[in-house]
Amino acid sequence: MTETQEHRSWLRLLCDLNAAIGGTVLLAMAAMTVVSVIGRAFFAHPILGDVELVQLGCAVVVSSFLPYTQLHKANIIVDFFTQNASARSQRLMDALGCALYTLVMALIVWRVAVGAIDMRAAGERSMLMDLPLWWPYVLMLPGFALCVAIGAQQTLQLLKGGAEGEAA
Repeated sequence: MTETQEHRSWLRLLCDLNAAIGGTVLLAMAAMTVVSVIGRAFFAHPILGDVELVQLGCAVVVSSFLPYTQLHKANIIVDFFTQNASARSQRLMDALGCALYTLVMALIVWRVAVGAIDMRAAGERSMLMDLPLWWPYVLMLPGFALCVAIGAQQTLQLLKGGAEGEAA
């Protein structure tokens, strides 16, 4: 196994793990919502803070699924204007798009980290459950950082002339 293939297998493993965590959180939120709705409808006692938990969980879930989507090149692209370009031109435009994606994700990692630090320093907490609001920020960081690693790998692969920047 070459060093590049080893990096790709690690990225795939981390993406699968991250997506599994996101899926678990999503299932837990769905189950909690069902229990809360049943509690509200039949017993007049919903789960206190269920909406807060769903809001916080959704951010974590999205950041958990993004790396998997990027790894499998499943993000939406518009190729209407480039479909007749040469393979080399398409690869270079894909590399540029991938590089821009990577830079934006790096910016998001930075800002989410700063947000987590600021939220923790300010002691911000959720209204009903009194949960620290910096927790979901920290839980979003691994997914966003993984997006940066995948985007960088794919960009380099595209610039080297590899097939569609496949990082997996």
